[in-house]
Amino acid sequence: MNKINVLGMGPGNIDYVLPITLRKIKESDVLIGGKRILKDFANEEKELIYIDSKLSRIVDYIKENMKEKKISLLLSGDTGFYSMLNYLKKYFGDEDIEVLPGISSYQYLMAKLKKSWHNSYVGSVHGRDLDIINLTKSYDSVILLTDNKNSPANIASRLLEEGIENKRIIVGENLSYENERIIRGLPEEITRIDGIGMSVVVIENDE
Repeated sequence: MNKINVLGMGPGNIDYVLPITLRKIKESDVLIGGKRILKDFANEEKELIYIDSKLSRIVDYIKENMKEKKISLLLSGDTGFYSMLNYLKKYFGDEDIEVLPGISSYQYLMAKLKKSWHNSYVGSVHGRDLDIINLTKSYDSVILLTDNKNSPANIASRLLEEGIENKRIIVGENLSYENERIIRGLPEEITRIDGIGMSVVVIENDE
């Protein structure tokens, strides 16, 4: 029986996808992923299925087709960091799945900043809530994946409301793409930045 490939696609630009991952994609009959990822494979002779909020539809499709078709799920960032992997494992056993990692957006940003992250708190406020204030007080460096609700400006405003002004915030937007932007500033400066939603935010002590 074919295995389901769960593939980490890195921060976005296909240059940051592992060669073994590209080989798995080439061998696949069906690619499942977000529109931004699948656009790089639109001209190949593959069946493309876009992931939306109806994840059960994806599971049903895989169950019905995995015997006859080689199926790969293309997930942004790394498969082990807030990806769809845990959801899939509710329906498929380890023997049904092959997982390949990818470069996460926070790894990419920290490399661009030439900083290590092993002593940082790394988490996500993309579709979930975290106690950002206490995390910022407990760690010298906090790295967060954000969304439109928990935007960089919103996070900076929450810090100021709690009287936390002596932190430096770094925002990585459109990482690995041509329109990549890395913005640095104090919380007050970041509150004035509009239009940035999904991004990577680093909160660290101001030196």
